[in-house]
Amino acid sequence: MISRVEIHPGRYHDSVRLMQASKALQGVAGVTDALVAMATELNLGLLADMGFDMDAVSVAGPNDLLLAVRAETEDAIAAAHAVLDDALTHKIAPSGGLDGPDPKTSCSAADRNSANVVLLSVPGEHAFVEAMEALVTGRHVMIFSDNVPIDQEVTLKEFGVANELLVMGPDCGTAIVNGLGLGFANAMRPGSVGMVGASGTGIQQMCCLLDDAGVGVRHALGTGSRDLSEDVGAIATLQALAALDRDPSIEVIVVISKPPAPAVADRVRAAAAACTTPVVVTFMGETTLEEGAGEVLALLGVAARTYGSWEAVQDDHRPGLLRGLFSGGTLRDEARFVAMPALGEIGKKEADPGHTFIDYGDDEYTRGRAHPMIDQTVRIDRLDAAAADESVGVILMDVVLGYGSNADPSAELVPSIERAVAAGAAVVVSLCGTRGDPQDRDRQADRLRSAGASVWLSNAAAAREAARLATTRTTA
Repeated sequence: MISRVEIHPGRYHDSVRLMQASKALQGVAGVTDALVAMATELNLGLLADMGFDMDAVSVAGPNDLLLAVRAETEDAIAAAHAVLDDALTHKIAPSGGLDGPDPKTSCSAADRNSANVVLLSVPGEHAFVEAMEALVTGRHVMIFSDNVPIDQEVTLKEFGVANELLVMGPDCGTAIVNGLGLGFANAMRPGSVGMVGASGTGIQQMCCLLDDAGVGVRHALGTGSRDLSEDVGAIATLQALAALDRDPSIEVIVVISKPPAPAVADRVRAAAAACTTPVVVTFMGETTLEEGAGEVLALLGVAARTYGSWEAVQDDHRPGLLRGLFSGGTLRDEARFVAMPALGEIGKKEADPGHTFIDYGDDEYTRGRAHPMIDQTVRIDRLDAAAADESVGVILMDVVLGYGSNADPSAELVPSIERAVAAGAAVVVSLCGTRGDPQDRDRQADRLRSAGASVWLSNAAAAREAARLATTRTTA
């Protein structure tokens, strides 16, 4: 094997671009290991764990770009360099504008086109300064970054409220503003629904269910995963709810969250009840996103929807436990809420006994690697392990499509699904996507079904099917 470690001083790229570059390198023939990241203390530790020579990074700092590649040949190293250069090179944007070079500050970026929303994807320790600069200059902020101290989050949001500016995040991965998707978002038709969500995949699932019923979304304002915690107190949720209530183009508002702090939940419900626009509150553990979508359709006078599926015959599977392999925490929580009445307690850690549903998008599994909506490596490993484990009878997983997600997830999943089905396990997939998504939702579904999986548009419906199969005691 040939190893190369390089440091490019002062060459910064945001985490999303680096995730995509790392994923691209993994597809280069002959490359066995690769790390493309900023040279933070965490990433240098990962480099050491991967067995690379640390001498080349002795003077590297968090503002330096780190490239480490291990490959079989020099040609593979050269090919990796070419792929990396292409992934990190600024190109002519589809609109005809130049996609680069990167501006040095968030506000200089916004000044290029008089933008009033700034999207930040910088290391968490730097997010506060950049976000405050944007707010001081009168711009709303979406903070993709995580690992931002919660006291800084509260300070930013309180400043935003005082100055009539919305702070979406930290840890806000999904938003739609005036029909434009930001971060991980699905291709949506325009419409009259507004959303407020402390959950990226929750917003995406609701969008997809509504889109399949012919209903469009104008705004989906993410708030960050901690907004409905006791410490934050729903600052951004309440602000966004009031803003949507004032928008005459919005006919129905939806509020989505993982289980909130009880007192905060009561505060949000009271604010929702005071709105002049009808509000559907969807808190995981109390209701499902499918039920919430049904309420929205009823308020809009749209016929109730039975969401489609691509079902494979799987009743002849081996008996055993149910394993849930999720990339979205809200989708995991919803699936547990649906399946537990039939199956009893479902663990949320891999070491838990019995049935388990794991969120592989959690920080524990994304340290030094891309989110599983981009890089499916960890989940594919767990899928193969579950297939080989004769105590597992059913495997449930989500596949989230849209902008920013893996360009062709079914192509990577099909071989493992085929092996699982051949081993006697049943595989159920919750496919979160719209017909307009770049991955071609229906083509993805057909491939997954052809591999032997049962595919469902509703995550709740997929969980019900998985629970049914797990209580069906048959043998292969």
